[in-house]
Amino acid sequence: MSHDSIQLPSQPIIVSEEGHQGRYQIDGLYPGYGHTLGNSLRRIILSSIPGAAITSVMIDGADHEFTTLEGVKEDVINILLNLKQVRLKMTSDEPVTIAIKGATGTVTAGDIDTPGQVEVLNPDHVIATVTGKKGLTIEMTVEHGLGYVPKEALQKDKVTAGTIALDAIFTPVRRVNYEVENMRVGDRTDFNRLNIFIETDGTISPREVLENSITIMIHQLKSIVGFREEEEPVVDHVEEVQAAEVAREEAAEERAEEEAEVLKTRIDTLGLSTRTENALDNANIRTIGGLVRKKEQDILDLEGLGEKGLQEIKRVLGNYGIILKQ
Repeated sequence: MSHDSIQLPSQPIIVSEEGHQGRYQIDGLYPGYGHTLGNSLRRIILSSIPGAAITSVMIDGADHEFTTLEGVKEDVINILLNLKQVRLKMTSDEPVTIAIKGATGTVTAGDIDTPGQVEVLNPDHVIATVTGKKGLTIEMTVEHGLGYVPKEALQKDKVTAGTIALDAIFTPVRRVNYEVENMRVGDRTDFNRLNIFIETDGTISPREVLENSITIMIHQLKSIVGFREEEEPVVDHVEEVQAAEVAREEAAEERAEEEAEVLKTRIDTLGLSTRTENALDNANIRTIGGLVRKKEQDILDLEGLGEKGLQEIKRVLGNYGIILKQ
């Protein structure tokens, strides 16, 4: 087939956009290109769309995360879990400090004092309930980043006493799925139609996510177009090649370790409803690793879990870039 006869796909078509969810369609893809493009875009969306997250906190009266605070209903661990769910939009590339100062009663994300570079998008989200006279004071650091970064990787060489580091879920994408179906183009019926579903946390629209991922892919491919001949003998660069290979292997090992740590995360730290958590506990499912081994139907079959519980689990796993098997 000549280059001129290759069918070019359509630009993305909006199928539906509602709230933080969007469905899009790309028609006229050459046979086999649906999965090639869909899988590439999905991986870019999950790994390369930046977002903001709280990376460390200092809570007045708490030296570490296993502390209880006088006059506060929640313990520190639960307060930290609630802080992880605060959705933030940030325009600064540098770390920014935000704070809650002496808040009493039901403390929500709306009680956070933020500078102009940071916006809280879910102000009604409850962080803690203060029953004592002394208010709750928390100082937090917000940073920009990509994907999921464990707290060990975020800790600096010198950590101020009383600072508690948090695992950071920077990605603003909760879920992304794609499907490929055949369509007719001219006399042929084996061309591909790519359907993409994207759900975000509200800090960025699904359409922006898709546009940004396509732009990232184009920039990456443009940078590798063409060939460059080595001016010096390859043998002179053996050490550099070996060092680069070692660096790639180390990076791969680090990613594998990070993924393994995520799978060890206990179910009771995910902020699931009591009903859902109890149903999983009764089924001896106590970690994310145990959960992702199950298919959607396996979870629906668990006693005490229905469609609502399944959707709750899928939403929480989506925060880690994990999608249950069909």
